[in-house]
Amino acid sequence: MFSAIKTLHKGVDVCVNNAGLAHSEPLLSGKTEAWRNMIDVNVLALSICAREAYKSMKERNVDDGHIINISSMDGLRMVPSADQHFYCATKHAVTALTEGLRQELREANTHIRATCISPGIVETEFAFRHHNSDPEKAAAMYESTKCLKPEDVARVITFVLSAPPHVQIDDVQLRPVEQVS
Repeated sequence: MFSAIKTLHKGVDVCVNNAGLAHSEPLLSGKTEAWRNMIDVNVLALSICAREAYKSMKERNVDDGHIINISSMDGLRMVPSADQHFYCATKHAVTALTEGLRQELREANTHIRATCISPGIVETEFAFRHHNSDPEKAAAMYESTKCLKPEDVARVITFVLSAPPHVQIDDVQLRPVEQVS
């Protein structure tokens, strides 16, 4: 992917890591394959993309780039639902990795910024994929509250990117007004 970006666009100045998935696999009875899939997508792929984006910026002497990791409110809490615990752990990892990345960027004496954006419920295909065996449960999740829209998250990304070069926005949390936790 990054070699294609280099060929087509010369490199990456801004990286938004937005991939994520969840499986309903509790800690006491979950399937290892599903856990591994969540780690591969939510943690490892995000880390690889951040590393490759940094390399692209460094190769081209880009010192004002930005790496934005999309996490989740679930990366800041533990939902009282066994089906969500492993997913929450992967999103906690995203929060920690973003802070680690920010610190490493400072140690590298660069002005490249790292931000973690943690949205609450966003109306996407996420719930339908997460609850693929129970589409009614997925639909109910979106019907129970006026959800965020993808455009709301995009506005936050635009806000973060528009910050003056001397401003580091570490974390942004957003949720629907009606979302309780």
